[in-house]
Amino acid sequence: MMAATSTLSSDLQTTSGIDRDNEHGLDVEILKESAKKGLINALNSVNGAKTLVLDPTLAGPLGLVTEVALLKHHGVDKMFWLEPGPLTSTTTNVVYLCRPLIKYVKIIADQIKRHAKESLKHRYTLFLVPRTSTLVSRVLEEEGVLGDVSISSYNLQFMPVAEDVISLECDSAFRELWVDGDETIVYNSALALDVLQKTYGQFPRIVGKGDYASKLANLLTKPIANQPLTTVGPIPSTAPVDCLVILDRHVDMITPLLTQLTYEGLIDEVLGIKNCHVELPVSLLNPPPPPNQSPSQPSTSAAATSIIGEKTKKYLLSPATDPLFAELRDLNFSSVGRRLNRAAHRLDEEYKARQQAKTVAQLRDFVGKLGGLQSEHQALRLHTGLSEILLPHTKTDLFNKSLEIQQNLLASYEPVAQVTAIEEMIAQGADMQTVARLLCLASITIGGIKTRALESVKREFLQAYGYHLLPLLLSLSSPPLSILLSNPLPPSVPPSVAASKLPFSTVRKSLRLLIDDNPEALEELENDINYVYSGYAPLSVRLVQCVAQKNGVISNPAVDKAMDKTNNSGGADQGDADGKGKSTAAKKLHALPITGWKGFEDVLSTLPGKTFDIPRKVNSSSAMVPLSRRKFLIATTGIVSGASLMKSIAGDGKPGGQDNKV
Repeated sequence: MMAATSTLSSDLQTTSGIDRDNEHGLDVEILKESAKKGLINALNSVNGAKTLVLDPTLAGPLGLVTEVALLKHHGVDKMFWLEPGPLTSTTTNVVYLCRPLIKYVKIIADQIKRHAKESLKHRYTLFLVPRTSTLVSRVLEEEGVLGDVSISSYNLQFMPVAEDVISLECDSAFRELWVDGDETIVYNSALALDVLQKTYGQFPRIVGKGDYASKLANLLTKPIANQPLTTVGPIPSTAPVDCLVILDRHVDMITPLLTQLTYEGLIDEVLGIKNCHVELPVSLLNPPPPPNQSPSQPSTSAAATSIIGEKTKKYLLSPATDPLFAELRDLNFSSVGRRLNRAAHRLDEEYKARQQAKTVAQLRDFVGKLGGLQSEHQALRLHTGLSEILLPHTKTDLFNKSLEIQQNLLASYEPVAQVTAIEEMIAQGADMQTVARLLCLASITIGGIKTRALESVKREFLQAYGYHLLPLLLSLSSPPLSILLSNPLPPSVPPSVAASKLPFSTVRKSLRLLIDDNPEALEELENDINYVYSGYAPLSVRLVQCVAQKNGVISNPAVDKAMDKTNNSGGADQGDADGKGKSTAAKKLHALPITGWKGFEDVLSTLPGKTFDIPRKVNSSSAMVPLSRRKFLIATTGIVSGASLMKSIAGDGKPGGQDNKV
């Protein structure tokens, strides 16, 4: 589930990230400080030294808001993972910090009973994230240890993962909602969004698409009971929120099934990014070579090899700490090499300035810049090596075959042949997640796969990857997910499944989801969201534009640019002084007043799920802000990719059941 809050703050830059405005929208660092303060208060509520027993799935999210040194400063003596087996604690206080899962509660109960049997005296405190649950108390009562445990909550809500992205970092949200039918995350999302309202101001209008999105919107229009206390109060905002757009993930299942083609997206596809961290070879993270080595030829021989078998280390991918990554992250991977080469030449010129320094003042200036140059040199070495890890992957036959099938399916080109090609990829040893993603993409874009062909490819899938993946295929084919369907549907299928089908061909034309994939055209369209997938615009982004940037959906930058060239031929550079000579593609898309789904009602009615528009109150302050100035803040339950979705549904492809939530 994704929500986009639109703030009247600065001009929208859609994908390239190159000319980001200096003017900021909402200050999301407040949320980080709130989470840190809440953790400190929780730890300080337990007097004395304490042993912290941590839910492993919380380690990554907590790493975004705090560090180990802070925990030790507030009395944490030792830390252990919350896992089955005995717990050895040298402190009287034992603090458990976990999500409310039955398996964790039973582990805690077993450890407490083991300590009692061994006559060990401890004081136990359980902090549940993000809120307490009466069922947790009931399980502890059934286990006979409720009286030994003090239960409270740690209200960990949205965490900033970028300056314009905040996340609940709940990896299991998609499976819980769309496979298990557990709607807990909807309520937790309402609690988190309510905290945003109390911090930044009320949402004057809530629009959205999807059944679960509608339930979330309804919760936000009513007082929320048992809202945990927050550690941050309302702040004066110079960037008022003028709209909240809520979208179900199910409304746009196509986008996560596609292969990401930006630099950051390919890192996620190949290496995997989790909680803003990526596992990299230690050889890439070593200190940079001496300054006399030319940065235009960085030493990356170790990086060019496979990372399999080499010791790895977590690295934080953050634009705040890595300016070069800020430049590269949103570039199409085909443009990364040129940008790295440009950075190398610039850095080389900076180093050559040392040889031109003749006076003491000039030498002092160079020495003052040396630390920054060395950091830039290390960043250049790191990203050059990282690119060399990604490059061989992008040149494999299976990778390019997958891209070809994706593009053909999006263009509705010979769909039967694409299903045959997917079946051939199974025989060629393609990755399980890749094949599953392509099958679902084919089903969605062509309205279902022919029954005989689908049964054949399912049989090949199970024989190649294992029959323990049968639950995966069943989950993909069953409501409420229903993204791997046959055509025609069997008579026994509920009517809701047929209603959930996406009329892709109609939506593709109405919302301009696909443009010409000519490389020259793509280079000129870095300010259109089509750029991210080399010609495909994510449906979810187009829906947000339907609300807050309608002209971005209606106009075609490629056509506009061609018209500008025709109109301006023979009169080059005329009118540049007043901006009239600029091409339409080079101009920023202007934000329009929020009028809900107005103008797109017909296409919205063809999409599955409820459509809603809830005006709440007039935002008088927004009227005083120029309409060309709007910035977006993305709020999500978690950042997903096709691979992570398939792994979540399949349970990492291993036999065994899923965790039960209480």
